[in-house]
Amino acid sequence: MKRSVTSVSGLVNAGLVHVNDAEKLDAVAKNFSIRVTPHVLNQMKTNDASDPIHAQYVPSLHELNKRDDELADPIGDTTHEKVKGITHRYPDRVLLKPTHTCQVYCRFCFRREKVGHADAALDATELSAALDYIRGNTNIWEVILSGGDPLVLSDRRLESLMQELGAIDHVAVVRIHTRVPLVDPGRITAQFTRSLKIRPAVYVALHVNHVRELTPEVKQALALMADNGIPLLSQTVLLKGVNDTFEALSDLMRALVAARVKPYYLHHLDKAQGVSHFRVSIAQGQRLMRELRGRLSGLCQPTYILDIPGGHGKVPIGPSYLSEPVQSSYQLTDYCDDIHAYNDPTELSHVTRILVPNGPQKRL
Repeated sequence: MKRSVTSVSGLVNAGLVHVNDAEKLDAVAKNFSIRVTPHVLNQMKTNDASDPIHAQYVPSLHELNKRDDELADPIGDTTHEKVKGITHRYPDRVLLKPTHTCQVYCRFCFRREKVGHADAALDATELSAALDYIRGNTNIWEVILSGGDPLVLSDRRLESLMQELGAIDHVAVVRIHTRVPLVDPGRITAQFTRSLKIRPAVYVALHVNHVRELTPEVKQALALMADNGIPLLSQTVLLKGVNDTFEALSDLMRALVAARVKPYYLHHLDKAQGVSHFRVSIAQGQRLMRELRGRLSGLCQPTYILDIPGGHGKVPIGPSYLSEPVQSSYQLTDYCDDIHAYNDPTELSHVTRILVPNGPQKRL
């Protein structure tokens, strides 16, 4: 992290921002943190905002444009915060956010107002209170480590936290959401994999948006985790100019599956402030999902998901292939947009028998 670029002047020196734009971009940096790791810097060769890696990490003047419908807390983290560091939105799982620091700061982040503040990390007392909350709620089946990025923690601190979670009997799954293996693959070591060896099942969910992020070093890090029995999932945000084509998404999903990473979610962009230049329409997202369904292996299919603003949870918004039934008859639309009839023989017809206790049968 000490070798990362964390300022507009650093980006200018790296040749990724024109010096004439520096003063205006400083206004962006006052609101939204900057950090680009050496590994990511090596993937960006020039000051080209159309480059899919550059677009994800280098600030843009577009970020100063805030729409009226954009929110500082687009998915309602604060609404569902029970104690500091705990977001409990769904009955069987919680988010535990031990840190608000990341190895990189994505320009479209839905927590961009909150991340980048080292002093917001949980201290020992606050972490103890967060763990007590989990211990006291036996309905919590899964704990999701998020933030910030939990893998900025040292191996020692991460192992200690994992051991604490592993000792809670009703916790069956721990899921780690992280960008680190993609932006700092050297962080993934044998010692790191050993720190994840606890009683609950441990899954690692990787945030990756473009196939170029899967460098040889990244693939080696992913192989180390997979070889040590850690199931890998992926989460991708649908981003204009980064991955909003069939070719970009199909290349990414196939490369992930080949690297033993199961595509999990394709996120519709959250309504964070200053990110509208990344926005893709739901209709376009559904068209892309239909193309993926028709032309790629089922292993390569993520679920297209939208987080309802205000903290109302995630819903799948992929295209529908099935019509509402009419007298047990459906219409099915295949990936080529051809329509086919399907009659379900197990469903009741429009003539239904009602059994009346101790009386004659009636027919409706």
